[in-house]
Amino acid sequence: MSTADEFRRKKRATIIDVGHAAGVSDATVSRALNRPETVSEATRQKVQQAIVATGYVPNALAKAMVSGRSQTIGALIPTLDHAIFSKFLHTLESELSAQGFNLVVAVTNGNRDYEVSKAKKMLAMGVEGLIVSGLSHNDELTSEARRYGVPLVLTSYYQPDHAFPTIGYDNAKASALALDHLVAHGHRKIAVVHGPLVGNDRTRSRIAGLQEHPAAAGLNLIETDLSYAGGAAAIDRLTPGETAVLCLSDVLAMGALFVCQSRGIAVPQDLSIMGFDDLDPSKFVTPSLTTLSLPIAQMGQHTAAAMADHLMTGKPIRSIELPVMLQARASVAHRQS
Repeated sequence: MSTADEFRRKKRATIIDVGHAAGVSDATVSRALNRPETVSEATRQKVQQAIVATGYVPNALAKAMVSGRSQTIGALIPTLDHAIFSKFLHTLESELSAQGFNLVVAVTNGNRDYEVSKAKKMLAMGVEGLIVSGLSHNDELTSEARRYGVPLVLTSYYQPDHAFPTIGYDNAKASALALDHLVAHGHRKIAVVHGPLVGNDRTRSRIAGLQEHPAAAGLNLIETDLSYAGGAAAIDRLTPGETAVLCLSDVLAMGALFVCQSRGIAVPQDLSIMGFDDLDPSKFVTPSLTTLSLPIAQMGQHTAAAMADHLMTGKPIRSIELPVMLQARASVAHRQS
């Protein structure tokens, strides 16, 4: 049996085992691993050979205990069922990894109490920062972040006067931009299809932006499940004379589009449909979906950069507003007289 096999069978090898195998102190092993320039080449070679012989692998937890740094960030996300959050996490993890940080993720299902519970577990693990979605959270979440002294960043929202930094977009301004586009195409009676308002401050902000718009009197607000089926069901709740449907999610818009096609309702000739998100499929449905492009990848990049820069240099994290872009495609047409 090899030395490495013996160590694996008995227990996980430590730097003490490496030191015994190399004939040096465990302090010398630590220097060879963490500050190799402080030991001789011959010593580094002996330590490396002992690492191979013992099967030693570094213990990240032990290193964190010694250094006081976990190099880990926690992200609390409402769901992974929607591509918006998956895209954000993909970019966030890539950017943090490039800066030497790890990312741990917890799904909260939009439940604030569950979010607090998950955050406490992350903080107990030693995460150095927390990233959450939206502005609405239990006071206990923010108090725990303060108690542990870790930065808390709120995403998918921009509100510069908030107590914590926000990195995202102005949801009210974005919905107003969408309504401007429909009004410019002659639509005055417009159905607005949206997901549940409870637990989703982003949707509430988008609705508020629409209600403050000069064309608000012509809007019919329809709340439904945030799903393809929910978008399809909303078509049955249109009122006579409505010529356009503004969906506050591409998922809802595509559900509405699919049911219109199945019923022989021509889009956009009979009914214009507009989405919100610019998910990848929106480009490829027929007709291609007019929508708003949210800066999800940029949000991940900026959040990671701000968090990493703060933890490495102490630079304060500032709120950042990212632009929302109109993607004018084929599902919206000028209202027929």
